[in-house]
Amino acid sequence: MRVILKIIVELIVGAGLLAFGAERFITASAALARHLKIPSLVIGIILVGFGTSFPELIVSAIAAFHGKTQISIGNVVGSNIANIGLILGVVALIIPIEVHSRLVKWELPALIIISFVIGAFLWNGYLSRPEGIILILLLILHLYWMSITSLKKKVAPLQELPQEKLQMSAKKSVIWWFLGLALLFISSELLVDGAVGAAQLLGISDLVIGLTIVTVCTSLPEFAATLMGVLKKEHDIAIGHIIGSNIFNSLAVLAMPALIAPGRFPSSVMRRDYPAMMIFTIGLWLFTILTSRRGGGIGRVFGIIFLLGYISYVVLLFISST
Repeated sequence: MRVILKIIVELIVGAGLLAFGAERFITASAALARHLKIPSLVIGIILVGFGTSFPELIVSAIAAFHGKTQISIGNVVGSNIANIGLILGVVALIIPIEVHSRLVKWELPALIIISFVIGAFLWNGYLSRPEGIILILLLILHLYWMSITSLKKKVAPLQELPQEKLQMSAKKSVIWWFLGLALLFISSELLVDGAVGAAQLLGISDLVIGLTIVTVCTSLPEFAATLMGVLKKEHDIAIGHIIGSNIFNSLAVLAMPALIAPGRFPSSVMRRDYPAMMIFTIGLWLFTILTSRRGGGIGRVFGIIFLLGYISYVVLLFISST
């Protein structure tokens, strides 16, 4: 009983501190960057595009350092599935999400291409260090592309961040930057320890835990950002968070196990999990094409389909792992 309680506390406290630490670290980074006179365009592209995925990055890095590569890979694939199936599904049930043509023409096709690239890397069941380097280079290339398109639109993504939070003093920014970073590492350690303990207790693999429990815990910032974006009627930002998060997961987060602890992983990733990720990704693209042509949005029907698809996938996971 004491072991079960310890695991539950580690998961709950770890998830809570992870979400809080990520928010503090990201806000302090933006405020500090302003004090250092870093262009707002650069800050906005990095923080708005990928800020909510920072928990996945730290958790995957910590898991890789502990030799738990399966948790890292599971967190990447699982987060990409949960972002679409669980988060968009739940949000669409609450309020319909409008879809604009730019998402259909550029962002989603970019995500699909990147997803095929990581599929090619995962195909042989081995994640290598050179592949990790390529993923980082692709991330840099994508950031460059984002900066070019933002300049063409003459929009600074930093405007999408809460301006009142960016008025933090330089001293306060530095303090919160270090505290936020410390909280990220402490909470990630707790979360990984709890996840490993849960896997041992339930008799299932680290991969399945990474695909489910760790994924849900690290996806809390995406859920909050997407829901708030839709409620504020900033639909482009809402879906943009999901697409940006999935791109960051596929490039930066997957690069962590490749660079830190390269090696083999279970064949079930390519047999079961990667195909599921592609179905959700391509399915979202097809839904957005359909809704943009009809002039509607991702409504409750699509939300139910996404959510039922995610629940079915999780059930399949646990059935196949027992």
